[in-house]
Amino acid sequence: MSDLAKLETEILGAIAAASDEAALEAVRVGALGKKGSISALLATLGKMSPDERKTEGAKINLAKDKVTEALSARRDILKNAALDARLASETIDVTLPTRETPAEQGRIHPLSQVMDELTAIFADMGFSIAEGPDIETDDYNFTKLNFPEGHPAREMHDTFFFNRKEDGSRPLLRTHTSPVQVRTMLTQKPPIRVICPGRTYRIDSDATHTPQFHQVEGLVIDKGSHLGHLKWILAEFCKAFFEVDNVNMKFRPSFFPFTEPSLEVDIQCRRDKGEIRFGEGEDWLEILGCGMVHPNVLRACGIDPDVYQGFAWGMGIDRIAMLKYGINDLRQMFESDTRWINHYGFKPLDVPTLAGGLSS
Repeated sequence: MSDLAKLETEILGAIAAASDEAALEAVRVGALGKKGSISALLATLGKMSPDERKTEGAKINLAKDKVTEALSARRDILKNAALDARLASETIDVTLPTRETPAEQGRIHPLSQVMDELTAIFADMGFSIAEGPDIETDDYNFTKLNFPEGHPAREMHDTFFFNRKEDGSRPLLRTHTSPVQVRTMLTQKPPIRVICPGRTYRIDSDATHTPQFHQVEGLVIDKGSHLGHLKWILAEFCKAFFEVDNVNMKFRPSFFPFTEPSLEVDIQCRRDKGEIRFGEGEDWLEILGCGMVHPNVLRACGIDPDVYQGFAWGMGIDRIAMLKYGINDLRQMFESDTRWINHYGFKPLDVPTLAGGLSS
């Protein structure tokens, strides 16, 4: 065997024995690199005679081609083997459920969901949404709502007051969203049809009360509005919100400084094994207060009570959320417990609609 043939056999054997691409690359460099064995033979052709160069050059180039082809074939084999090994080590169990994306893992708080639900209901009835500041004046929170200075009704509201200002005024955290009604009547001309959802504050804390809670109030001012309209609106709201076909309601006389007459509203329900179901049963549950807007309130807001009259109502968003979704402690809504929100919360794409179902 000639030296070239022996060299070719050794190189081909090394290629076949290469266990990975790194070892194969080392063989390639040793044979075809700048200082490789076959490259060294090609460098000797310049010193040969033309006849020798023609004969030896053909032999050396043939050996080079065989080595190049062997390298390419072995490289393909090693790549396929590496891919098979990777696939074997990174197998996917297709029987496992897919992981939720961060957006899908998040949850909408029940209070936010209920706000969206009641907004959808009242918007369908033609109501607009009115908003106002959390920090209010005594005038808007009490005086313009027919709470005179020293009136006993002011004691019904455990109010958070700020320090007095230099002019003697004393800001406060609003105790109800009624100041938004005042601001609406001062800036808009009748007819008015708005709801006023938002945060409110009172010094109170137990299983059904928190220092900060949420209310939604409604206001209608027009020339011909009356209690019949109010009863229809509240009945339609309760049916849509609690998603039942019928809700019997009972109106009881009550007292609120800003309405006359004033009414408490009870709805029919059935209490069974710690649950409350609406639209059935023989029990009654109070859910809101309402009445015709007091003429003094209309006058204080620049509306002539001899021309216009209106009605208003208010309810706790936290309270109706507890009733609808079976939440037994109001304080849990504000504790930021991820276990609680995963249980009671809603997925981000569960947008309430009247057509698709509010809480579907």
